Amino acid sequence: MTIGTDVDEEATPRAGLAHRAPARHTARWVGVSTLVIAAGLIAVLATRPSALTVEAKNPLVDNHAVAPTIAGATVDGTPFRLARAPGHYVVVNFFASWCVPCQEEGPELVAFQFQHHQSGTASMLSVVFNDTAPAARDYQAKIGATWPTMADANGRLALAYGVRENPTSFVIAPDGRVVASVLGGATAAGLDKILAKAEAAGYGT
Repeated sequence: MTIGTDVDEEATPRAGLAHRAPARHTARWVGVSTLVIAAGLIAVLATRPSALTVEAKNPLVDNHAVAPTIAGATVDGTPFRLARAPGHYVVVNFFASWCVPCQEEGPELVAFQFQHHQSGTASMLSVVFNDTAPAARDYQAKIGATWPTMADANGRLALAYGVRENPTSFVIAPDGRVVASVLGGATAAGLDKILAKAEAAGYGT
């Protein structure tokens, strides 16, 4: 009986350890999995396009200035000139093909153009900033952009509008005045809100 009792006392703690070891192993993997999932969610949230279209202060907007002349050659080599008073709203978007925020807002600009194409209330116009014409042309074709894209190799247009970084957009009213400046990525819904605000302010179509 004494021997049997000694064996049982030895075996009991070891059995407990054997049961606890897999539990610790499982808990460790659950913790690692949770961290991996959390990191994935953070990455998705960090790279998804912003739901906001942030207006920025700009002398052209503050002074209700007429938009600087946009004229020259497109990335396809076609001459283009924006009318002094275009008769509808025009979103002028300065961008580069390598710019991540530009890539994120690209589909939004395509959607905006599509929404307003039939009604003729607004249109898109892009200007290449700190990029090559071939790279910009390939990028525009990839996202399905069908509007004119100015080459601006000498940076003349960027200088006239005071552009310092990509992406930067300007909203030009039908009468040719600059009514808004957007720094960073824009959304179709955000641009629509800017147009509605300009309408309410009496710029009209």
